[in-house]
Amino acid sequence: MHDSRKPGIVAKRCFIAAGAHLIGQVELDELSSVWYNAVLRGDINYIKIGRETNIQDNCVLHVTHELPLIVGDRVTIGHGAIVHGCVIADDCLIGMGAIVLDGATIGKGSVIAAGAVVRERMEVPPHSLVVGVPGVIKRTLDPSTIEMIREAGRSYVELTKERLANTLR
Repeated sequence: MHDSRKPGIVAKRCFIAAGAHLIGQVELDELSSVWYNAVLRGDINYIKIGRETNIQDNCVLHVTHELPLIVGDRVTIGHGAIVHGCVIADDCLIGMGAIVLDGATIGKGSVIAAGAVVRERMEVPPHSLVVGVPGVIKRTLDPSTIEMIREAGRSYVELTKERLANTLR
């Protein structure tokens, strides 16, 4: 049984914006960031966020009693995305307004397009592009797209460092 009273763990060098809410057992690794009005609810299971991951404005991250939420390193979760009880591997981009449902697994270096819906228990292979409602695998990503994902993540790491240095909230 999950104990929602167990406190989360936030690394010292993380940025949590004003108005963001981390509830219950939420773990954030170094240089990760949670932006304005995002909600991470580890109330009935745990949420684990890797290094240098950014969770942008108005995102909702939640769990189920059976399924935690695990997000890897260097992941970008775009504005307004909903991510629920799933696993997202390293170096992924979850587009603005996308929805990733319970039990889904997103392979390393994949992109979930803006507004796409990843169905329950869908397994997305590494370096895939998922588009549409319901989400379908459109193609394997080329090296230039993979580099674009990395660059998007790096820009948020720099912004996180800047915010930490200036203590802006």
